[in-house]
Amino acid sequence: MRWPLWRVAVAERSMEPALRPGDWLLVRRRVRPGRPVSVRPGQLVIARHPGRPGMLLIKRAARREPGGWWLESDNPAAGAVDSRMFGAVDAALIEGRVITRYWPVHRR
Repeated sequence: MRWPLWRVAVAERSMEPALRPGDWLLVRRRVRPGRPVSVRPGQLVIARHPGRPGMLLIKRAARREPGGWWLESDNPAAGAVDSRMFGAVDAALIEGRVITRYWPVHRR
């Protein structure tokens, strides 16, 4: 069993304006392998790229599809990598759900 909370740093601009590079997130992660994370449309999730499992993505779960979740960037103009490029993501590739952004505390 793994610790259920995970700290994740935002590195790219694909989720602006909601998230910016340098933001730190608290994520509720999948605790047991094979048991999917509970996700609802509109929530932010951490998922593995379907073609590059070592690459983690922070995306918005837009809708449930027969093949998994359709994940979208809030800022596709930033060269975002999301379901528009690779289709729906299998639920097993979703590692966790973002609970909150905890740093920076205040943003201008």
